[in-house]
Amino acid sequence: MYHDLEQRTMGGVIRYAAKQWPDRTAIYWKDKEITFKELDEFSEAFAKGIVARGIQKGDRVGLWMHNHPEWIVAWFGISKAGAVVVPLDYWYTPGEAEYILHHSGARALVISEAMLKVDFPANVEEIKVKLRGLQLVVILGNADREWLTSWEELVENGFDISDEEMNEIAKEIGEHDMEFILYTSGTTGRPKGVVLSHYNMLRNAWDVGSQLNAMEEDNILVPIPYSHSFGNTLVLTLSVLRGAAQTPMLDYEPKKALEMIDKYGVTIHPGVPTMFIRELQEFRKGSYSLNTLRTGIMAGAPCPIDTVRGVLEEMKCNILIGYGQTEASPVITMTSLSDSPETMATTIGKPLPGIDVHILDTDTHELLPVGQQGEIVCKGYCVMRYGYFKQPEETKMTVMDGWLHTGDLGRADEFGYYSITGRAKDMVIVGGLNVFPRIIEEHLITHHKVEEVSVTGVEDPELGEVVAAVVIPLEGNDIDPQEIVDYCYGVFSSASVPRYVATLDALPISGRGKVKKFKLREQLNAMIEAREITKIVPTKVKEKR
Repeated sequence: MYHDLEQRTMGGVIRYAAKQWPDRTAIYWKDKEITFKELDEFSEAFAKGIVARGIQKGDRVGLWMHNHPEWIVAWFGISKAGAVVVPLDYWYTPGEAEYILHHSGARALVISEAMLKVDFPANVEEIKVKLRGLQLVVILGNADREWLTSWEELVENGFDISDEEMNEIAKEIGEHDMEFILYTSGTTGRPKGVVLSHYNMLRNAWDVGSQLNAMEEDNILVPIPYSHSFGNTLVLTLSVLRGAAQTPMLDYEPKKALEMIDKYGVTIHPGVPTMFIRELQEFRKGSYSLNTLRTGIMAGAPCPIDTVRGVLEEMKCNILIGYGQTEASPVITMTSLSDSPETMATTIGKPLPGIDVHILDTDTHELLPVGQQGEIVCKGYCVMRYGYFKQPEETKMTVMDGWLHTGDLGRADEFGYYSITGRAKDMVIVGGLNVFPRIIEEHLITHHKVEEVSVTGVEDPELGEVVAAVVIPLEGNDIDPQEIVDYCYGVFSSASVPRYVATLDALPISGRGKVKKFKLREQLNAMIEAREITKIVPTKVKEKR
């Protein structure tokens, strides 16, 4: 089915689904059900609207809102217009959004009205004067500023665009055209825009769907943001490819997730380990019927063995473990439904079809034998077709001779299963979110009392890892750890704000003058265990409580 010509673009996928399953439910939203036919019609109307407002093939369109059904409509509508989707996480600060919209050259932006403590219109108001290329801002909700276009007005704008015009646009869109740019934080202090094609994403979604045995009768919970490749490829796109329904969560809570599984008959549950940890805790306290739940994906961060076993044995969900990154569209390896619980709990599975995986020596880049630790690299259809947007040098450092260097350390066993053993890249994964210490270090070094600083990750039973900062004060200064946390709060998203702060006399330094972060992590974890340092809550958060 995948190789039907009509399915080879994102717009073609929803048109195909509307023909195959017109009356089947595509989206469960509160007490409303949206069919595939309606989703196709809504996205066509949106596409006509942005075309009428001057959006052309290749133009970038930002998408900045929570998990609304309209996120899905815009996703397919932007693609039908031949434009490129640029997702933004709803928790981004105005400064973070400004960089992405400016760097991508976005000509349009889709937002919602203020909700769940995020004032999207106010955020855009703050930065729009710096975004001279931004010509159109569409809002879901009240268009109470003159520079905003309401969703309804946009649809009316599209009334003058004919079906014939849209068909001509569709003919010009190919499977290897640029489909979206997702900005993922980089070690240089600025995010990098991963550029994927229609084929990158559709093929990966199809292959993951095969691992899950996803079918028309399935209903997929969406607790992760659509702005992540996990959400937009492995749920949104996968469900439409397979004729399955999806049930988005506007704001995630473990209790609400369990209730929605029961209410909507959810059969597939994707999520990061933190979500499953919290749901297991809630499941053990309450009485929940999860009879419809059969499988799901746990990915985005290291998966604790006890959590995997708990999901398998207590929630009776035959969860699959996936590994990858946005640069790989995103899944590289995955376990299968026939794997044993032990395999699920201790490996990341085998490579998906069409993907080759090697373990290389981190210094010589030579292929290592089974059982030895090295960097995980992969090659195949999944590797980002266009590299990093406007960053050719960074692309060359990441993709060499067609091989994507993941920066993750791992090893293969004699049966072809892979496992993660560490990270070559300096990165902290907080509840499935990538946090790069260098950005935080560059900010903290500007604090008037700080002489040296190093930021790393420490163990956390709920989030897997959280950020910890070690500071060395300037001579004659005493630093209150609360100052450091408050200095970061409001500048970075929550995941990047240090939870622990330690003041030391010196940092562990290698012979080459670099901080030995593995030693630092060991020291910090020991200090936490001995209760020498404790978690710190930002002052402004305390005041709100």
